[in-house]
Amino acid sequence: MPNSWRATQKASRRSAYLAAAAQLFAARGYSDVTIGDLGQAAGVSGPALYKHFASKEAVLVELLVAVSQRLLGGAREIVEDDIESGAKLERLVAFHTDFALLERDTIRIQGRDLELLAPEANRRVRSLQRAYLEQWREVLASVRPDMDREECELRLQAVFGLLNSTPYSAGRVAAKTDRAQILTSMAMSCLLPGIATDLALPRAAVAPRVRIG
Repeated sequence: MPNSWRATQKASRRSAYLAAAAQLFAARGYSDVTIGDLGQAAGVSGPALYKHFASKEAVLVELLVAVSQRLLGGAREIVEDDIESGAKLERLVAFHTDFALLERDTIRIQGRDLELLAPEANRRVRSLQRAYLEQWREVLASVRPDMDREECELRLQAVFGLLNSTPYSAGRVAAKTDRAQILTSMAMSCLLPGIATDLALPRAAVAPRVRIG
C-alpha cells in the first residue's frame, strides 16, 4: 500500500537526471533550456545525456508521462486495497497532497509546457490524467452516491486545482506550518460537504516532509 508519493520514486541515475531537468525547466522554461544546460545541471556533459534520452523533447516527454504514470499507479494501488471507501478517499487526498508538495517543479512544467509536446505524447499524458481522475471518481461516488457524475468530476477538478497550486502558494507559507494538514482538510471539505471530519489523518498516510529533487 503506497502511503506517500515518495514510495513511487525509484532511485536511479536516470531519475536524478529527470529531477535536475525538472528544476531547470521550471526555473527557465523548456524553450530556453539547451541540452548542454541539462547536462551541466545533471553534472555530466550535454552529449552524455544522449545515452539516456534521444533529445531534449524526450526529456520533457518522460517527465510528464512518468509523473502521470506514477500518479495513476499509486491511485490504483490505493483503490485496490481492501479498505472502506472513506479511507481510500483520505489516502488518495494524502497521496496527491504529498505529490503536490514534493513535485512543485513538475506541476509548474506541466501547466506551462504540456502543449509543447508532440500530439501523440500530449494525448498519452491526457489519457493517463483521465484515468487518474476516474480512479478518484469511482471512490468518491462510492462514498457519496447522492452525487451525480458531473458533480463528482467538478469537485475533483476543484481539488486538483487547489492541491496543484502549491508551486505558487506553498513556498510563501512558514515552514513550521503543517501545509499537508491544511491542504488535506480543505480538499476533504470540498469533496465531502456537510460531513463532519476531523481530518486527523494517520501520520502513516502522509510522508515525512522531506524535500526531494
